[in-house]
Amino acid sequence: MLALRLARGARPLIQLRRLLVVAASAGTGFLLLFTLGYALGHPEAADGSTLRLAWCLAPIAATVYLAVAVARTDPGTRPRSGLAAIGLGPARLMALSAATTAFTTSLGSLLALLGFLHLRGDPTGMPFDGAAADLLAADQPLPVPAALTLLALVPFTASVASAVALRPRGERPLHGGGADADADDSPEVPAESPAPEPPGAPQPAPGGLPWGVAALAAGFAVEAHASRPGPAPSAPLPGGLTGGPVAVLAGWALTALGLALAGPALTHLCGWLLQAVRPGAVRLLAGRGLQEEARRIGRPLGVVCAVASGFYAMAALYADTRPSPGPLTTLGAAVVGGCAVAALATAAVEARQARTDTVAALVRLGAPATVLRTAALLRAGALAVVFTPLTWVVAELAAMPLTS
Repeated sequence: MLALRLARGARPLIQLRRLLVVAASAGTGFLLLFTLGYALGHPEAADGSTLRLAWCLAPIAATVYLAVAVARTDPGTRPRSGLAAIGLGPARLMALSAATTAFTTSLGSLLALLGFLHLRGDPTGMPFDGAAADLLAADQPLPVPAALTLLALVPFTASVASAVALRPRGERPLHGGGADADADDSPEVPAESPAPEPPGAPQPAPGGLPWGVAALAAGFAVEAHASRPGPAPSAPLPGGLTGGPVAVLAGWALTALGLALAGPALTHLCGWLLQAVRPGAVRLLAGRGLQEEARRIGRPLGVVCAVASGFYAMAALYADTRPSPGPLTTLGAAVVGGCAVAALATAAVEARQARTDTVAALVRLGAPATVLRTAALLRAGALAVVFTPLTWVVAELAAMPLTS
């Protein structure tokens, strides 16, 4: 009930983020139910049904990723002074965030079920009753346990992932807030915290670059090995698109993982490049800002680049004579791409809010608005200069085994 009240009282921007999670969960739930309908209508094609279900892993992962990103930036579940006194410590706030995530994703799954039933023609009174009866095996009864199990995948996974991402890390129990009995007889001793860094000090670089480069190299090696002539197990794409060897798809997954891991370090590198060679005040401000935000926006930016490289490779592969993707393939691509872009936008908004105090201090010191706008443009330009060619190279190398 508390999670529902906090959800109702949130600001419009927070509600918009949650609606995006609902939409992503609805799209993924419909893809899962369509896979179930295909299995009901084609009992002899067990391999095809399993393959369609395997292709749903990408929308599921994208939806869970967006749900976790929204949960991390939800101001209603952040620890604040005074909440522990009423029993809302870090552990309770983590559970509250997981409950909110489960509620929003469950709402999306419910919408997917209603749309699926109306397309099958099971309920009546809607304009699209029975519009896809033949495609969704409306002549056979829908197995309710199987449908509910598929629809529970996204809410369960998203809530568990949110709880893991927001779990308390090393907090000591407050006085009177569930500590041992011996703690009531001793005064409260705050834990020692490291000394804060001086303002404007450069942030240390994130440590994911070696792992990201290793994953990229492994992905390219797997794709190059799969491109050699000879028979290889094939995994056709959904929607009637011709696929390629399974090893190529594994290589794509590794390169996407590499971009996500290397994103924070590459963002930090962009900030370092802006400050290189006798920087002025604007370049110094832009570079230090990117270094501060490297961990916050670097990984979502890497995920967007991975998704963009995959879309580019698919567009180059099917640009000439091969069939265009069907509506379900388009829906899956929209879910994956939309979740990646929405997660990046969420991280960008959070980074802007984190800079509020710094911007206010600069304004009080007399910094003109043009300096702040120029610094923002420099940050965006530096990211585009580094990530755009990288995305293009990864896309070309990913499509090369299938086009050769």
